[in-house]
Amino acid sequence: MQQAARVADRSAFMLDGRLVEVGHTQEIVTSPRTRGPRDMSPESSGSEERAPSAGAGAMPAGARSALGVGDDARGRAHFQQQLQQLEAHALDGLNLIVEQLDRVLEALDQQDVELAQMVIADDDRVDGRYLEVHQGILSLLALQAPVAGDLRLVAALLHIIKHIERMGDQCVNIAKLIPLSGHDPPVRPEMLQALARMGAYARSEVVQAKAAFISRDVALAEDLVRQDREINRQNRAIFNIATEIGDDPDTREWAMLMILVARALERIGDNAVDIGEQVAFVVTGLFREFSDSSHPFSARHGAGPQTGADVP
Repeated sequence: MQQAARVADRSAFMLDGRLVEVGHTQEIVTSPRTRGPRDMSPESSGSEERAPSAGAGAMPAGARSALGVGDDARGRAHFQQQLQQLEAHALDGLNLIVEQLDRVLEALDQQDVELAQMVIADDDRVDGRYLEVHQGILSLLALQAPVAGDLRLVAALLHIIKHIERMGDQCVNIAKLIPLSGHDPPVRPEMLQALARMGAYARSEVVQAKAAFISRDVALAEDLVRQDREINRQNRAIFNIATEIGDDPDTREWAMLMILVARALERIGDNAVDIGEQVAFVVTGLFREFSDSSHPFSARHGAGPQTGADVP
C-alpha cells in the first residue's frame, strides 16, 4: 500500500517517519519497501548516514550579504565617523560665539551701532549651526542605535548646541541695547571697565569649555565655576554702581541698560558652565551640577559656604 504525505503551503513532509524539507509540494507518493535489519557496522553506517559537512547549516555568503550580516562592523565605523564630525561641527559653534562676543564688546565700548547691527545679522550663522547639528543628530539616530558612551555623547551634543544657540541670543540682546543708549551716552568709566572684565571672563569660559570637551578633561571643566564666580562678582558690582549713580534721568537710564548687558554676559558664563557639566557626564556617565544656584549658601566640593558676592 502506498504512503502519501500531502503538504499544502508547507516546506516539509514526513517520509518513512523522517522529516524531509522541500519546497512548496502539493503531493508526494512513495512506494512501499521492506526494511530489513539495519546494519550498524562502521562500513554500513558511513554509507547509510553521512555526517554533515563542516559547512552544513551555515548561511551562504550571498544570504549573509543580503541580510546585512558582516556589515555591522562597517556600519559602526561609519557611525563613529559621522558622530565625530557632528561633535567637531557643534564645538566649532563655540568659535562663532567667541567672534560674536568680541564684536559686541567692541561695539559696546565704542558705541558702534553699525557693528552692533552686524552682530544681530550674524546670529543667523549661529542659528544655522544649531539646525545643522540638531538635524544631523536626528538623522544619525534614525540609522543607528547608539549605546553606552556613544549615547552619552549624542545626548551631550544636543545640550551643547542648545547652549551655543542661547549664547548667540545673549550676544544679540547686548547688540540690541547699544542703539538705545544713544550715540553720546553719559557713560561711567567704572561701569564700562566692570563690563569689560565680565566680557573677558565670559570669553575665557567659552574657550575653556570647548577645550575641556575636546580633551574630556573634567578638572578643566570644573574650573569654569571659578571664573563664573568672578563674573557674578562683577555683575553684583555693576548693580551696586547703578543704584548709586545719581538722579540724572539720562545717566540712570544708561545704567539700567548696562545692568541688562551685565545680565546677558552673566548668562553666557552660565551656559559655558553647563557645557562643562556635559564633559563630566560624557566621561563618568553621571550628570551633576557643578554649582547649585537654588542653594547658593550650601557647601560645594568640600568648600565653605559662598559669600553674598558670589550670588548673581
